[in-house]
Amino acid sequence: MMLDQQLIAQITSKIIARMQEQGTDDTYGSGIFATIDEAVSAARIAHKQLKMLSLEKREELIGAMRQTICEHAAELAEMAVHESGMGRMADKTVKNKLAAQKTPGTEDLRTEAWTGDRGLTLLEMAPYGVIGSITPTTNPSETVICNGIGMIAAGNAVVFSPHPTAKNTSLRTIRLLNEAIVKAGGPQNLLTAIAQPSIEATNAMMNHSGINMLVATGGPAVVKAVMSCGKKAIGAGAGNPPAVVDETADIEKAARDIVAGCSFDNNLPCIAEKEVIAVGRIADQLISYMQKYGAYLLSPEEVKRLIPVILTEKVEQMAAGCTEKPEKSYGINKDYVGKDAQYILSKIGVAVPDSVRVALCETEADHPFVIEELMMPVLPVVQVKDIDAAIELAVKVEHGNRHTAIMHSKNVDHLTRFAKAVETTIFVKNAPSFAGIGVGGEGFTTFTIAGPTGEGLTSPRSFTRQRRCVLVDAFSIV
Repeated sequence: MMLDQQLIAQITSKIIARMQEQGTDDTYGSGIFATIDEAVSAARIAHKQLKMLSLEKREELIGAMRQTICEHAAELAEMAVHESGMGRMADKTVKNKLAAQKTPGTEDLRTEAWTGDRGLTLLEMAPYGVIGSITPTTNPSETVICNGIGMIAAGNAVVFSPHPTAKNTSLRTIRLLNEAIVKAGGPQNLLTAIAQPSIEATNAMMNHSGINMLVATGGPAVVKAVMSCGKKAIGAGAGNPPAVVDETADIEKAARDIVAGCSFDNNLPCIAEKEVIAVGRIADQLISYMQKYGAYLLSPEEVKRLIPVILTEKVEQMAAGCTEKPEKSYGINKDYVGKDAQYILSKIGVAVPDSVRVALCETEADHPFVIEELMMPVLPVVQVKDIDAAIELAVKVEHGNRHTAIMHSKNVDHLTRFAKAVETTIFVKNAPSFAGIGVGGEGFTTFTIAGPTGEGLTSPRSFTRQRRCVLVDAFSIV
């Protein structure tokens, strides 16, 4: 008896859905596994094989990783924008190439030595083993590239736990890097992940006995989670970077730099300018120049209409016996994180050309756009009376994250005072915020900026442990 055609179609649809959930043979390989146990086991084998290779060979593997990412930088950028719905392809391409080219390699592992009458002592950087790395949806390929290069340079293998909303981009990056390593003569599966990332899988990875160290790049919740696992942990948390502009600054350059930094990848980088604090009477001139360089100035009425679009109001419970209504508090509407300014403005009926990169507004110091880390190209400007008020407000709205701050000034005393007061990991002077990670500035790059745990801008040495080797009464040749 023949089955009804409709029933056959239903059965076929269910089989396809089940295959998509469980994965087919093409789902796995090149570092991608079905379970955390498999991913960790494969990484541990790869780490043992990596230990047998010389530093020279390790650097060859890193060179192959750099090359393949430069060749696929635009592809990965396009994937990330399409999959996550966030950011700009051109900027993500820059970030991918930046991570490939300016993440340090084995040269970062500098040995210290002491010699004297009693012999020779060496202090060397040794790998931890297998590192569990949790990566964000905002910088999916960039974080995998940067951490992958840095952690392998330090002699480790890595089990990645990508954010589910950027799964395909992250896994594609891992595959490309593994294939480059193997082609260059390195071990298989130095970088691993599972095909279906999830919160449950991340928890399993963090608590797995085969993971020696944890590195989390994301918000406060995930940083707190890795720090409570009882393992060595590095946490790269949130920021709310203020940009202070005083009356001595080159106002036109400051305006151009702030628009460039704030709009870079639609404000997704945690280092990007999130609010501007203008000293004295320069605010009007600054805003005028910012409009010249791609900002649209919102009217007060448009600002009011924008609040319920990009923010969500939190419901606060009244304390027992309290008669006063609690103050309003807000969260971020994730539907607008990393979106173009043109798209955001269209939601309040404002039509602007694609050349507009930033939605600019004048606000008071306690406005939610100032207090919250928006992670979208909406930039509030607050005017204050003098440098003392500017520094005080900037420190307050940075919320003690000690992440990033920016200042435009020609007054060395002002720059010094603000740097000492804000105590951020990155302090950028007279440049766009992205100069702080090496775009148009000197120094190496990283996409794991560990303010909460104190490592700062991570590099291969951050993923090592110190080992001391002592030889007594020998090798002293003086």
